[in-house]
Parts: sequence; structure tokens; C-alpha cells
Amino acid sequence: MNGVCDLAQALPGVQKTYHIEVLKKPESITRDALIKDRVGQFLNTQKCVYGDFTITDFKDDILTESIISVSLSDSDHLIFDRKGVDLSEAKLHIHVYTLSEDEAGTEEMDEEQVSMASQWILPSAHFHGLWESLVFDESIKERLLNYATTTLLFSDKKVNSSIISWNRVVLLHGPPGTGKTTLCKALAHKLCVRLSDRFSCGQLVEINSHSLFSKWFSESGKLVTKMFQRLHDYMVDPELLVCVLIDEVESLTAARKSCLNGNEPSDAIRVVNAVLTQIDQLKKFPNCLILTTSNITGAIDLAFVDRADIKQYIGPPSPQAIYKIYLSCLNELMRVGIISPAQQLLELRALEVMRFVDNSATRPSLHLREIAIKSEGLSGRTLRKLPFMAHAMFIQGGSVTVETFLHCLSQAVDQQFADQAHLTT
Repeated sequence: MNGVCDLAQALPGVQKTYHIEVLKKPESITRDALIKDRVGQFLNTQKCVYGDFTITDFKDDILTESIISVSLSDSDHLIFDRKGVDLSEAKLHIHVYTLSEDEAGTEEMDEEQVSMASQWILPSAHFHGLWESLVFDESIKERLLNYATTTLLFSDKKVNSSIISWNRVVLLHGPPGTGKTTLCKALAHKLCVRLSDRFSCGQLVEINSHSLFSKWFSESGKLVTKMFQRLHDYMVDPELLVCVLIDEVESLTAARKSCLNGNEPSDAIRVVNAVLTQIDQLKKFPNCLILTTSNITGAIDLAFVDRADIKQYIGPPSPQAIYKIYLSCLNELMRVGIISPAQQLLELRALEVMRFVDNSATRPSLHLREIAIKSEGLSGRTLRKLPFMAHAMFIQGGSVTVETFLHCLSQAVDQQFADQAHLTT
């Protein structure tokens, strides 16, 4: 098992492990062991690292022919550490993986001709970079990754679940637009990268909950059981990591409450009970993880909540997280030349270290901080749209300077709040 609990490694006397992800060319026939050895030698020449990095240029013929990139992507705590990390002395875990280019497939129930689920082969090119793009205030991503890794480790070690209990169920809850579903998909993808030595590939199955909890009521719980049997067929392969995503799982609660109030036929509650029973049965598979989301925190069925090992609230981003989101958006616009000339914007921690001094070098970053502060209350989904809206509404031209773009972004934020106010009056 490759996964290592970062929290444990933060304890005194325990060496920190850094995860190095090596994206292999799909046509490469070079053995992974040889690639790991060469990457290890290459990284020994890299002395001080302060944060995430991706390297695509190698002075090694084998690496040049075999791989696309080498990345360190779990080093948020290093970004502002002035000492950095000497990779020649660090403990490295090197993961070699390739990306599937396949589009999402669908699973249909023959009886109803309705799409039961969407599925992706993992690691997938569609989710590449998604994990790194997500910004949260707490160490939510690290916590989820550690949980999932420990879940699979305990299963592989055959820990007696009658003594130590875990259900392989994650519940992310909070308001819409905060990135819950995206985080689930990114987590499934990242796990398949990190566990590439343990599993040959992965499968993400996103269940169509609206079909499950509405149209199928008239068919009782039998169709639900049949649907989960399809998942069992995947899980019998020990080399396949299966992540099941159930979006808007509060639909369970709505169905159960309607049944108790006498508003739905008794068949409806059989569907709910069938789903809960099938989730319980998935526990026996060591290669399974169930990821769920809910937009209505107070409406989640207690029977399901009790099954979730992690109940993580995902709320609207703070000004600090908003700043990071905007910063990534502006850096992308600089990369493609929409903002030109490219100009370095400072990380928020760097501004704090400089006590927010106002000079020509810090002024654009300070302006971005002001915009982030006044953006508080907007969802992550809205925040990532605003740079586009700023250009569409207030620029509509070619390249602009960062100062001009920041002015337009500020206007777009004001317009967003004005539009929201009109919708609520």
C-alpha cells in the first residue's frame, strides 16, 4: 500500500513523505520500476523546493521518451516555508500513472431504458489537474485523502471490522456551488494516482440519484438491488478501485419523510431501505469507496448519517480562499495572454509577511485582496465565473493590463451582488 498518513508523519521523530506523481506517456513501454529509479536520481539533483512544482524538461533520454511530467502537488505547507525542502534528503514516494482518454460511459437498466449511472475509467484525462485547482480554507483535501488511504490500508491488512469499524462512506454537505461533487471526483482520481502500485486502474460510477429516487419507486427495491449488483460485478476484480458517487443523497430523506407522512406509497420506503442495505453490503469489498454529497444539511437521513465515517461540511470560501481562487484565474489569463504583460502577483502569506506595505510591486496584489474581501459570500462556482464575466461585460477586447482587469473584476463582483439582490426582492 503506497498511502501514508501525513498527520502521522507530522509527529516528532517521523520523517515526512512527499508524493511525487509521474505522468507516463500512454505509448511508453518502459517499466515503471525503471522510471521510478530515474526520477529518483533526477530529483536528487533538485535541492530547494518551496511549493508545488511540475517539471516537463528532463536531461535524461529515458525520461524524455517515457514520461510527460513529474509533479509534487501536496506541499501547501511548503509554499511559505523559507527553508524549503531538500529533495535529495527527503523521503519520496513516486507514483507512475497514465491517463485514460475515454469519455464517460453510461449504465442503463434494460427494463426502464433509463440511465442508471455515468462511469469513468481512472485516472482520467477529464479530471487531470482538478484536485490541484480546488481551494478550501481547511486541510479538507488532505483529510479526505488520508481517510481514504487508511480505509484501503485497513482492508488490505485485513483488520477485523468487528473490532474496529469503518463503513467506507464519505458525506460532503453544505450549500450548492461549494465544490462538493467536484471534490468527490477529484478525490477518486487522486486516489487512483496515489495507489497506482496497488490497483491497475479505477472506476468512478456516478449514480443518477434523480432516476433512482423517483421513477423507480413504482418498481420497488428490486431494481435498486439489481443496480448495485452491477457495482458488485466491478468490485470482484481486486485490481480495480471502485469509487461510487451518489450526488444529492438527501433524496433519501425526502423519500422517507414522504412515506412516514403518508404522501408516498409503501413501495417508496422499500427503495430507501434497499439503498441503505446495499450500501451496507458494499463494506465487504476492500476496493470500494462510497462518496456522497448533500445540499441540504438539515435534511440528511439520520440512518444514512450514521453510516458515514466522515461528515465534512463544505461552506462558502473565506476571503483567504477567494484570493487563492482569483489568483489562479489571473495566472491562467496571463498564461494565455488575455492579461498582458504577465506580472507576478504575490501569495497572500507573502503580503502578510510584508505587513501589506503599499508599493509598485505589491499594489496589484493588494487590489486583488480588496476584491477578495468584498467577494465574501459568493460560492466557488460563481467566483470562477467572475473573471469570464468581467471580460465579457467590461472588456470585450484583446489583451489588457492586470490593473485594468482587476478594475473590471471589481465591477463584475459589484454587478453579481446587485443581480442577486434583485432576485431576492
